[in-house]
Amino acid sequence: MGKLIVTEFVTLDGIIDDPGGAEGHPHGGWSLRFPTPEGQQFKFEELLAADVQLMGRVTYEGFAAAWPAMEETTGEFGKRMNSMPKVVVSTTLTDPAWKNTTVISGDVPAEVARLKERYQGDVLVPASATLVDTLQEHDLVDEYHLMVHPIVLGNGKRLFKEGAAGTDLALIDCRKVGPDVLLLIYRPAKS
Repeated sequence: MGKLIVTEFVTLDGIIDDPGGAEGHPHGGWSLRFPTPEGQQFKFEELLAADVQLMGRVTYEGFAAAWPAMEETTGEFGKRMNSMPKVVVSTTLTDPAWKNTTVISGDVPAEVARLKERYQGDVLVPASATLVDTLQEHDLVDEYHLMVHPIVLGNGKRLFKEGAAGTDLALIDCRKVGPDVLLLIYRPAKS
C-alpha cells in the first residue's frame, strides 16, 4: 500500500498560495526568491519515490500547461513528470490533454483509498489546496513534506484552513534545503 504524501511550499504563516507565481496572486512567486539547491534535489528524489501524482483541477491545469514543454530544459525531472501516471480530481474536466492522466469525479475519499491500495510507491499530492482539505477531513494523509520559506504574507490559502479539526503531527525529519529554507516532514501522530 502506498503512502499519500502532501508536498507543499509554505510561508512561515502557513500560506501555500501561488509559490511559483503562475496563478496571479498579488504576492505570487514568493518561493522563487529563496534558492534551494538541496530542495531541488529533494523534490527530484520525492518524485522518483512516487508511483502516481494526485492533483486538484487547478494544480493539474497549471502543471499540464507547463510541464510538457519543459521536458527538454528540466531533464530527468521533466521526463518523470510527463511519463508518470497522474490522477486529477475534478467534476468539470472531461478530456485531459496531459498524457497518462485519469480523472476521478465521484466519491473522492473512496477513490483515493483505492488509489493508495493500487500503488506500492508514494501517492504524491503537490499543491492542490481544496483537494488537500478533503484528504485531511477524511484522514487520508500519511505524510506532509513542507518546504518552509522565510516570508510572511499575511493572507492567502492556508495549508490548514481555519475551522479544520485539530491534528497532532509527529516530526520525522527536519533539515535546511537552502540558506534560509527548511524542509519539515511530519506524519499524523498515532493516539
